[in-house]
Amino acid sequence: MFNLNEFKTRRHQLLKTMGDGVAVIPTSPELIRNRDSHYPYRFDSYFYYLTGFKEPEALLVLIAGEEPRSILFCRDKDIEREIWDGFRYGADAARLEFGFDQAYSFNALDELMPKLLTNQSKLFYSLGADSAWDARVTTWLNQVKAQARSGASAPDEVLDVRKLVDEMRLYKTRYELDLMQQSANIAARAHARAMRYVRAGQMEYELEAEFLHEFYRSGAQAPAYTSIVAGGANACTLHYNANNCLLNDGDLLLIDAGCELDGYASDITRTFPVNGKFSAAQRDVYELVLAAQNAAIAQVKPANHWNSPHEAALDVLVQGLIDLKLCHGSKDAVLESGAYRQFYMHRTGHWLGLDVHDAGEYKDKAGDWRKLEAGMTLTVEPGCYIRPADNVPEHFWNIGIRIEDDVLVTESGCDIITIGAPKTIADIEAIMRG
Repeated sequence: MFNLNEFKTRRHQLLKTMGDGVAVIPTSPELIRNRDSHYPYRFDSYFYYLTGFKEPEALLVLIAGEEPRSILFCRDKDIEREIWDGFRYGADAARLEFGFDQAYSFNALDELMPKLLTNQSKLFYSLGADSAWDARVTTWLNQVKAQARSGASAPDEVLDVRKLVDEMRLYKTRYELDLMQQSANIAARAHARAMRYVRAGQMEYELEAEFLHEFYRSGAQAPAYTSIVAGGANACTLHYNANNCLLNDGDLLLIDAGCELDGYASDITRTFPVNGKFSAAQRDVYELVLAAQNAAIAQVKPANHWNSPHEAALDVLVQGLIDLKLCHGSKDAVLESGAYRQFYMHRTGHWLGLDVHDAGEYKDKAGDWRKLEAGMTLTVEPGCYIRPADNVPEHFWNIGIRIEDDVLVTESGCDIITIGAPKTIADIEAIMRG
């Protein structure tokens, strides 16, 4: 689905926002897993957002001003290395294919970058994100400063380029939304597949394998994050990912899993009974979490602030915990004391996009929650996690439930883009019956 105009438009927008100066944006390095084996390569999201270029050893330079330019540095075309490692574009082909004004060999960086930085008023660069790149950029700047007697000047201001790109990434284009919808559809099918497949006596990793099968057979390139496949008590550990325990009859199974398609993530959590039938206690807690999620989703609309969905979910959850006699006192008292945090200790969502916890600020410069606007995408994921404790009735022990969907803010409200994953008790039990 590569769309050249999409990436050129993004670069043009960033150049316009910069006004003048030069931006330096490297991609991620390859990482050694062990000895001479690498981890699967994943590009840097900021670099990819502006280039669409997936190869390692690459750097984007944007020069703003009266004659704006976009310059790519990338690996050389090398037939011998391609025999071993696969296709490389090389500078000439990359310039044409990805719409850059100029492209050079990555090996020419140290020669050309001091020249590109000379007499620029500002440097847009993410200082501190990568110490190796920090050192290299510092070397280039010092080389420019060393030429001060000849009239050369280095940028006297360094600004975080990621802050500018973060704001751009918050608002998804049609191109991005189409990719996110495809990613969501794949992940939703994987969750439905798991519901049909699960049986008592299986291992958690067997369910994880079903997700990987559905992701890859549908064209996704990778999981968007390490999948959580948590049966029974494991569901009460928020970031559990060992995925190596037995699934027991009568337990719930919480699966938090999504995939990545052309860089864009989906993020879905569903919780369902291993044996296909919710117990009375499981049903009570599940209906509470689902009601909290519905209340939160209803608050996802323009002009509401970021925290509105969380506040709505919390309001429902606290009242429900009181009704189930897991918390005691008035709603206001439970909220003020924070007693509910024994059972609900996280927030209700995060931005979603190229990263599963995507770029963007949650508050404005004044410290207020930012307003939701059309084109923003986020997750809505309340939960309830009940560990054994003296103040908890035994029939609630080890019930861990989270329900998570991916939501797009629209002009009039919101759309749930992960609607394809079964969520009501009736739908879950029906699909599990086959």
